[in-house]
Amino acid sequence: MQQRDVVLLMIIIVLVGIAAWVVWPSNPGLHIHFGPLNIDRDISVHQGLDLQGGMQTVLEADLPPGQALDPEAMAAAKGIVESRVNGLGVREPLVQLAGTNRIVIELPGIQDPEQAISILQQTGLLEFIDAGGTFLPPGTEVKTSFRETGEFGMVKPTAAPTVTGTLTPTATSTPTLAPTAATGVVSPTTTAEATPTQAPPKKVFRSVITGQHLKTSQVGQDEYGRPEINFSLTDEGARLFGEFTTANVGQFLAIAMDGVVISCPRIETAITEGSGRITGDFKLADARKIVIQLRYGSLPIPLKVIQNRTVGPTLGQDSVAKSTRAGIIGVIIVLVFMLVYYRLHGVVADIALVIYALVTFALFKLIPVTLTLPGLTGFLFSVGTAVDANILIFERMKEELRHGKRFSTAIDAGFDRAWTSIRDSNLSTWITCVILYWFGTNFGASMVKGFAVTLFLGVLISMFTAITVTRTVIRLLYAIGGEKLRESKWLIGL
Repeated sequence: MQQRDVVLLMIIIVLVGIAAWVVWPSNPGLHIHFGPLNIDRDISVHQGLDLQGGMQTVLEADLPPGQALDPEAMAAAKGIVESRVNGLGVREPLVQLAGTNRIVIELPGIQDPEQAISILQQTGLLEFIDAGGTFLPPGTEVKTSFRETGEFGMVKPTAAPTVTGTLTPTATSTPTLAPTAATGVVSPTTTAEATPTQAPPKKVFRSVITGQHLKTSQVGQDEYGRPEINFSLTDEGARLFGEFTTANVGQFLAIAMDGVVISCPRIETAITEGSGRITGDFKLADARKIVIQLRYGSLPIPLKVIQNRTVGPTLGQDSVAKSTRAGIIGVIIVLVFMLVYYRLHGVVADIALVIYALVTFALFKLIPVTLTLPGLTGFLFSVGTAVDANILIFERMKEELRHGKRFSTAIDAGFDRAWTSIRDSNLSTWITCVILYWFGTNFGASMVKGFAVTLFLGVLISMFTAITVTRTVIRLLYAIGGEKLRESKWLIGL
């Protein structure tokens, strides 16, 4: 056995050990804390909506009558919705366009559908609105000019609406709106505000700018080390915002998401440079939440929920059980066939097949790949390609041995001649997988994508096990038995 084969054998043994550790059901995950290295990652099987249940929601563009839908705006909305759901910590979401005006969202494993719906309903229209002299507490529902008529822009200060009811003075930390440090910052102050015990009467508040004018937002720190929110605007947004803040110093500017106020800072000074900050007595978690809403809520078009469907895991669990049982039976039949028909070489093929299954499933957990029923089908289908590669190799070897060649020569010739067939067949399968993945991505067929991904990875690993693992093990057998193996025709399947 050559030194190269010994090295490959050691690598295979290590790889199998790592794969077995990853596949182990009670795997503790990776938790490494050593110096600057901090890794905390759970290693588990990620199941799709059809396997573990969850929720599927369909969002539709909610435009005023007569307004045309821009396909580019719809594509941008899809990306923003996807980023927002990810930013809020929803695990393994799937967001895809369906048709020209709808977005399909799948949330596997959601235990609280109402909470998920509330998350999705926050992915609508973001507005900066003129609150005048009225402080609007977070959570207040408001009507806005943009939502009602599509109108926004600079307006003059307006008188605060008349509020009836008892006013109770309370000491609160009012968020303040100021330019960034480059244009002079006014530090936040804690002031006594008169907070009405009743919600202000419904009126239409004028929209100053919308989320389409927001360029960036992030959490920062003020000069006292407290969390603040930094943001910047587009050129048009900077112009509109500058005009408004210049005319409304000392007034309130509310930030609303889908007509619900999320923050209401007071304008300290005119903001004309297109960037500013919101300061106040924020907790870090609250600041991050507002930043996520600002960053991922700036949809170019409003969306509404038109369908919400909860998928129970019972059907998926039953399908998984049946698919697993069918897969085990099929693999056992393949293993027995290879052992009976190819004998010693069949043992080698069975070893390669077991290693293939271990490495492939470990890769699914590490990437991770979200497994669906079609995905499991793709994995089982790729088992056939792994066996097929070994059959091509063994049949080529048998042809060389029948022509009287030495066993060592037959090994090399068998692999060399089978390689072109294995390469071309797998390449055609990969091309098909790429086409299926493209189809699933562009037409909202998530199940097709799952099939394409698992099949692609399975074929890739099958090439490794057929060419590297099988050859290394056969060379190991030759190193043990030598040319005597050629004389044992029954043993090698001649």
